[in-house]
Parts: sequence; structure tokens; C-alpha cells
Amino acid sequence: MAFPPVARQIDAAHQTALKESSSEQDRLVEDITAEITSGLLAEQKSISSKFFYDSLGSKLFDQICDLPEYYPYRTEMAMLPNIAKDLSELITQPIELIEFGAGSLTKIRILLQSVNMIRSVVPIDIAQDHLQCAADSLAADYPDINVSPIFADFTQPISLENQSDFSKLGFFPGSTIGNFNREFALQFLQRLRRSLGDSAMLLIGVDTKKSPQQLHQAYNDSAGVTAKFNRNILRHVNQITGSDFDPDAFEHYALYNPHLGRIEMHLVSQCEHVVHIRDQQISFHQGETIHTENSYKYRPDEFIHLARMAGWQFEKQWLAKDDMFSVFLLHADG
Repeated sequence: MAFPPVARQIDAAHQTALKESSSEQDRLVEDITAEITSGLLAEQKSISSKFFYDSLGSKLFDQICDLPEYYPYRTEMAMLPNIAKDLSELITQPIELIEFGAGSLTKIRILLQSVNMIRSVVPIDIAQDHLQCAADSLAADYPDINVSPIFADFTQPISLENQSDFSKLGFFPGSTIGNFNREFALQFLQRLRRSLGDSAMLLIGVDTKKSPQQLHQAYNDSAGVTAKFNRNILRHVNQITGSDFDPDAFEHYALYNPHLGRIEMHLVSQCEHVVHIRDQQISFHQGETIHTENSYKYRPDEFIHLARMAGWQFEKQWLAKDDMFSVFLLHADG
């Protein structure tokens, strides 16, 4: 359950496009409906995790971050002040800080409190209104730092050529790299290497492999918030496509797949029934699942190997207590 930027950003893009024009709205709805229908007609039914984040989904995610079982968010937040102090000693030349999937800029602020060599901040997020508000607030609080937001989907190629001449520090917190399968994670890290340049560094949060029991608890909380979050994707799909899913006909199921090193989230049909999407009928057998999410976990050596394949070299690693979470500092190879 590596939630925020990817899915939240793409949903924001959908909402922006829906405001453009009736023809654009119709085209977008048709494209989304076709994508969702295609996933549900596959042998293993699936709905992309990018559809988790309507307004209710975002609120439920915020609740998940506060759950005692869900460790990634609070663990990384607790690590960042010490990481920032270490960075203040490592970074001795002016830099430009670029955060991918920046959101509210909460974590950037922690770095700015200690890393005095940051001269420019470039937060990247597709949620334009939200990012602009956060960037304006940051600029007001740090008038000596240039804040230049970029409104874009960070999972797509982004040109950084028109930014400052300072060396760049990429920032990708939150274990969002776990949203991507291994092939796309490699491609994404390669793209960051190219766009950030030869003198760049990358600070990245990565969730660690741990006992199946610990992972099970994190994705199956006792309060049932994650279950509500998972089922809400069906309500959101109904809203987008006009389908007739009954969320209560599905049960949340999350498991750790040790062979693939990932958490998988599914929705399990509790009965045999049919769902209608436009002119399509989607049949469900009792016990059949919809795959809604993956969250890949990494041993340190696995992630370092992946980073090296993408053109990065290992610089430093921070591990939380009991190896619950890791943050890596990488530098460009060559």
C-alpha cells in the first residue's frame, strides 16, 4: 500500500480534464471506462490503484497514516530530521531540491530546517491548485529560496533543463517506488538519472522486507480503515463509469507474496453476481478477486542493485529501528 503521489496525481489530472469542455470530458470518460473495463475482463480481474483517490479515498488514506499498524508514513517522518542533519554535513555546495510527487511539501520543510545549502526548490505534482497553494506558503516562509513548482505527472518524462544551474538533489520519499513493478521501477530510476544530470544525488524512501506478520498487520488494520479504503475504489468506479458495483458484496484481502516480494491487495467477491459497465456484463464467481494494489518491498542489497542498474551509486543508507523502513542517498554514476 504505497499510496499517495501516483494515484492521487492521476486522479487530479482526471478532475482537471473534466473541467475543460464537454467533448474533452466525454473523451476522457470513454478512455477511463475502456481502461477499467479491460482490466475487469482479464483472467485476473484488476482495477488500477490510481482510482483509489477520490475525495473520500484521500480522507481514508489520511486516516490510514495515523493507524498504529501502518508504519511507513510515521516511520519515515520520524527519520527525516536526523537525515536532514546528516545531509547538512554532506552537502557543502549550493543545490536545487526537486521533489517528485510533492503534495503538501511537508517533508521538504523538514529538509529545509537543516540543509542550509538548498538555494532552489522545484516541487513536482499534477494537482495544480493544491501544489500552488503549498508552494506559495513555502516561498513566503523561505523568501531567500527560489520556489518553482512544476505541474506534471512525475511518472512521465519531465524536462528540468530550464531550472537553475545548481547541482540537483532529487527527493522521492514515501516508499512510492514500491508502487511500481520492478521493470517500471528500473525505467523510472533511469529517467531520474537522465533528467537530474551527472552531478545529481537522489534521496529516496524504500520500504523493507520484514516478517509476513508485520506486513499483514499494516495492511489489515483492526479498525477496518484499509478495508474501507479498498472497497471505496468500487464506489469511485461507479461514479466515473456509471457501473453498478455493490462495494458491500466484496471483502478486503491483503497478503504478502514472498516470491515476488510484494504486498497484494484484492477485493474478494462474496457471492456469484453480475456487474454492468455500459454494455458490458462482468460476471463474478464467489471467491473471485479484483487485484487493486501492489506494494513492493526491498532488502537493502536488492534496492542498491536496482539503483546501480539504473546508473546510480550507493552513498548512504538510513535504517529505522528494527529495520522497519529505509532511506537511501544515491549519487549519479559517472
